[in-house]
Amino acid sequence: MINWTAIEQADYAVPAGHDPEELVRALSRALADPDPEVRDGTPYGVLRTWIERGVIAARRRHALGDEMAARFGDPDIQARTFAPLVLDMLVAKGDFDPAWVDAFASWYPAETDLRGYDEGLGWLHAVAHGADLLGTFGLRPEVAPARMLALAAERLLAPTPYVWEQLEDDRLAMAIARILTRRPVTEEEATGWLEPIAADLEAAGRGPTPARVSNCLRTLRMLYVLTERGLRPAPDAAPVHLAHRAALKERLGSVLDLMYAR
Repeated sequence: MINWTAIEQADYAVPAGHDPEELVRALSRALADPDPEVRDGTPYGVLRTWIERGVIAARRRHALGDEMAARFGDPDIQARTFAPLVLDMLVAKGDFDPAWVDAFASWYPAETDLRGYDEGLGWLHAVAHGADLLGTFGLRPEVAPARMLALAAERLLAPTPYVWEQLEDDRLAMAIARILTRRPVTEEEATGWLEPIAADLEAAGRGPTPARVSNCLRTLRMLYVLTERGLRPAPDAAPVHLAHRAALKERLGSVLDLMYAR
């Protein structure tokens, strides 16, 4: 039995007498465990710290990324929704594989279990965890920003009975804003991903607001705020403005207006 708390208390030093490969395999298993104290507890912090500090060799990090990409097809929801968190750690470190992007793109808009929190499983947060990875992929030079923006639109338009209630809309808006700080982004790329959303709102009939429409509108409202104020990497940091700010605000406003034309 590996004592992860002892590793944390020892400033995350690799314990003597343990095979590093087996430690990483154990961490990978822990990040899919149905027990939230295991999955979202000390092992999560150990893995994050070891990736940040380069404790895990590049070859093993890539293999871990492959494991997470495959995990998007796992039958267990907690395994699927924690995979993007690990991939986000790896990509932020500098690791990358286009196959990871493809696996994520297949999973993110198709995931149907959008519970933010479950009393038994703890945090699941498919939309929010996926949004974090979406934003990180969207800043990679190997990934076309238009592809990630279109993926965000797909997620917003996917039918769902879940009204997001754990700040998923804010997280997704933040991810979109991060992508839109990238240069160069054309005006068409900055605004074009909103077209299918506009068409969906125009086609919506009267009656109760579907969950996906509510989720979408709240996400766009937050994105409008971020477009106006800029994205701040820290509360006291200078704002980073989004590309084609005026055109984006105008298009966001016109799309939001469609809600009141129903």
